[in-house]
Amino acid sequence: MNTTRSTALFTKAQQLIPGGVNSPVRACKSVGCDPRFIAKAKGSKIWDVDGNEYIDFICSWGPMILGHNHPAVKEAITKAMEHGTSFGAPCALEVELAEMVVDALPSVDMARFVSSGTEATMSALRLARGYTGKNVVVKFDGCYHGHADSFLVKAGSGVITLGIPGSPGVPEDIVKNTVSIPYNNIEVLEKTLRDESLDIACLIMEPVAGNMGVVLPKPEFLQAIRALTAELGIVLIFDEVITGFRVSYGGAQSHFDIMPDLTCLGKIIGGGLPVGAYGGKAEIMKHISPEGPVYQAGTLSGNPLAMAAGIATLTELKKPGFYETLNAKAEKFAEELQGIANKHLDKSCLNRQGSVMTNFFAKGPITDFDSAMTADADKYGMYYREMLDKGVYLAPSQFEGAFISLAHSDDDLSRTLEITESVFRKL
Repeated sequence: MNTTRSTALFTKAQQLIPGGVNSPVRACKSVGCDPRFIAKAKGSKIWDVDGNEYIDFICSWGPMILGHNHPAVKEAITKAMEHGTSFGAPCALEVELAEMVVDALPSVDMARFVSSGTEATMSALRLARGYTGKNVVVKFDGCYHGHADSFLVKAGSGVITLGIPGSPGVPEDIVKNTVSIPYNNIEVLEKTLRDESLDIACLIMEPVAGNMGVVLPKPEFLQAIRALTAELGIVLIFDEVITGFRVSYGGAQSHFDIMPDLTCLGKIIGGGLPVGAYGGKAEIMKHISPEGPVYQAGTLSGNPLAMAAGIATLTELKKPGFYETLNAKAEKFAEELQGIANKHLDKSCLNRQGSVMTNFFAKGPITDFDSAMTADADKYGMYYREMLDKGVYLAPSQFEGAFISLAHSDDDLSRTLEITESVFRKL
């Protein structure tokens, strides 16, 4: 496969951009190769600057649930663009999308738009602290909630992939207010939350962990979290940046019937454009400025192009049978993939929730950060490079998910399974 132009671009980029990329995992360091520079995308496919075609299982890290360049989303963006690209002022589209989000998520009475998932989580954290008057945030090992200082303690894929425990530049005075505990461990959870000396404002979690690879919650774990936080007056924040509108139209909270106090969103609600949101109970959300004393602002929040793309995407997702079709496609693919892995690999564990999955090169089960770390990242790197050279575009990290979109055809998935089997035979 010719990658001359990608190689030249990466060489130039490294002189102009730190590491040559604008998000660390894109550098492909953990998988032992240079990144491919993407030129265009449509449906289930992407093409690099050298003209190589790939079946795409990153889907822009999740939001392209309809596939790339979907006609309805493209039309909505084009129509909105005719009236302007940014106002820095209220527009009707943000009200329309807010209504759709509130209607979709059972725990959300009000929502505030921002420009990224990181903005959503850091704003929700500030709101929880302002609402409770307390300081400490509890998170889970291996869960990633963006790159705000408070969250870079035993975070997920990015820091795992780069082999670092957190990040320089994060003051100890901030980190001391973050407590990270094991995922799916009820005993440690209860001991931590009942520790009155901790002054806990909130607990933030991915209801389905997606940044140490896909790790499913034990049903009793989510139930215990909701019961304990409600009893102790701790604000429960669901980070649904990945799971929101991906696991179901009502997010993971609807799927598991567990209602958080605040919810963070991103990715899909902008149809692939930069957007995020946080929302929740009205009594908490009314503490946000200008209605309340907790300050949060964003010049480009509610951008009309992102709002239009989000409205178009959610309109498509509401159509009857959408999730049934998508999840059935993903389930069949995952079953066949696991069957192939069982034939050829001595260590394989596939975790899936709906249309997102991770094939761990580990015996499993994978239920938390420690078990995820038993995966053979070097073998994943070999697998990644072989798949890439054969035209299958996967996440450049063992600790991420693969996303299925509605645009993935039966032929795409069958072809991917054929390639996978040929690669597994060599590993």
